[in-house]
Amino acid sequence: MATLAYLAHTGPADEHAALYAALIGFLEDPSVKVRAALAYGLLHAVEAPRPILLALLQDAGVISRAVAQYSPALIDADLIGLARNGDVTMLLALAERTNISTRIAEAVIARGETGVTLKLLARRDITYGAETLVLLAQSYGDDARLRGALLARRELPPSARLHLVEAVSRALRRTRIVKGAVAARRLDSLMRNVTDTALSAIGEREAERAAPRYAAEMVGTDRVNTRLLLHAVVHGHVLFFADIVAELSEIPREKVFSILESGGRPALNALFTRCGLTESVRNLVARLVFHARSADLADDATARHFVVTALTEELIIEHGGQIPAELEEAFAYLSEQNIMLARSAARGVMPAFGGASLARLPAPELDEPERLALPAV
Repeated sequence: MATLAYLAHTGPADEHAALYAALIGFLEDPSVKVRAALAYGLLHAVEAPRPILLALLQDAGVISRAVAQYSPALIDADLIGLARNGDVTMLLALAERTNISTRIAEAVIARGETGVTLKLLARRDITYGAETLVLLAQSYGDDARLRGALLARRELPPSARLHLVEAVSRALRRTRIVKGAVAARRLDSLMRNVTDTALSAIGEREAERAAPRYAAEMVGTDRVNTRLLLHAVVHGHVLFFADIVAELSEIPREKVFSILESGGRPALNALFTRCGLTESVRNLVARLVFHARSADLADDATARHFVVTALTEELIIEHGGQIPAELEEAFAYLSEQNIMLARSAARGVMPAFGGASLARLPAPELDEPERLALPAV
């Protein structure tokens, strides 16, 4: 009753001061029920006096947690100490606040309590800084629940997303059902392929956002090799490929796009020479670029299979079956892709063939008594 009177008071200032003094007096009451009633009366009021709220934050756990979770009158400076030093129950109370700032959320996450961190990562009303997300990915990449929560965040930095994808790959390799179902060499090939695809797909998304920093990170960490360059083009991630080439050659991005889109063989060779590619690799990548100009490699698995098959046959014919050492990595990659893409293309062709064949068959004519019941069908 005292808190309601204080919050609704519109009379003289001395009456308001007297009500305020009465609330202060209730803070000294030995009964936890009285102090809890005081907190309950002020819990959702924006006009609640902060000195009283701060005192209640130091009270019994049931009171302090309620105030921390519900009071809209508290500011970050009031909560930061609780985030840094409070127990797990207090951290959970902070994580349940209707409005929580990035500063407080990151301070709570820094405490390393997995359950609380999961709650905060699931909230879409909080935007986290790149450093926090990268640190979480590096620290908890092997925790499946946190890994999933991080991968669901749209603002997750691309390098952190790639780190988590690689953690997924390692986890799949250790899973008994996977190891038991797939031969070791094929499993290695599959995991390497999906990791390369993730790396270039993340790069493609960053390139679409005109954010070439990811490509620079891949170059700076020695993640770029012949295999990755081929993989990016084969899977239609041409924007990422262009960013990588621009980073390696130190040529402006717009000029690289122009050369890749319409440049002739001399221009392409000059560009790839600046990237540090050997002559044989330059010629192979140039051929792939010419194929990519006339094929929809981003969405058509059959087109990818055709291009990879054509490149493989050209290498075999050109070198008389004796693939030089500098092209061994590229040839091994093309051979792997040939198998995978053939399987992918076949999975698309067979249902289509079966559907077309069934469409040509006459519909069966059954007399009414001979109709089959649904379970029998």
